[in-house]
Amino acid sequence: MDYQTLTLNIADGVATIMLDRPDVMNAMNTQMRAEIQHAMTVSGKKARCVVLTGSGRAFCSGQDLGDRSGGDGDPEQSLRDEYEPMLRAIFDCPVPTIAAVNGAAAGAGANLALAFDVVIASESAYFMQAFTRIGLIPDAGGTYTMPRTMGMAKAMGASLFADKITARQADNWGMIWEAVDDGVFVDHWKARAAYLANGPTAAYASAKIAIRGTWDNTRDEQLALEAKEQGNCGRTRDFKEGVLAFMEKRKAGFEGR
Repeated sequence: MDYQTLTLNIADGVATIMLDRPDVMNAMNTQMRAEIQHAMTVSGKKARCVVLTGSGRAFCSGQDLGDRSGGDGDPEQSLRDEYEPMLRAIFDCPVPTIAAVNGAAAGAGANLALAFDVVIASESAYFMQAFTRIGLIPDAGGTYTMPRTMGMAKAMGASLFADKITARQADNWGMIWEAVDDGVFVDHWKARAAYLANGPTAAYASAKIAIRGTWDNTRDEQLALEAKEQGNCGRTRDFKEGVLAFMEKRKAGFEGR
């Protein structure tokens, strides 16, 4: 695909997707949603870690309210036809994913970030469920991810009041993985991505399956899922290398298989 709204760079096992509409704070239009879906699918096949970040001063300001090309202006159709396929491409990505939130993440942009496995935010970034300000409810998966990350009380307040949530608040509430100082933000998320790209990729995939499965499983079902995925990991070359490296007191050289 000839990307018009983002850039994709794959190097050293890390796929970096950068939203590139800085003039509108990387607001999502129909084209961008299709391109994110495509870039995530390609990256999941070619890289061992995927990072999504934004150009300019924002991560993503949400839906481009000036865009009427998707769903003929019908929010339900737009969510079903465009947002859901994009989000599934993120959820189903077989390798670890990081949202590197460099600035404002508002509306659907906030929930785009929360769809990723790990969210790392610069200290000056913020999250806002801005939907009620225009008479809507949180979408793009926000009603699913928020209660599971920050708890029902915080999720409800964030949805009703549409207040800004600073990166530090989001970190303290368990909404994201971590907030880091602006001065080291880029170097930090790059180091995190490199770590994952050099890790046991199959084990990461199994961890994602097991941890996400807990919301739908009973205790016994979850124990069975753990056993199944651990068995899959135990048959990988990386497991054998990890044990050997431990015994030899050296750093493991994982191959991702």
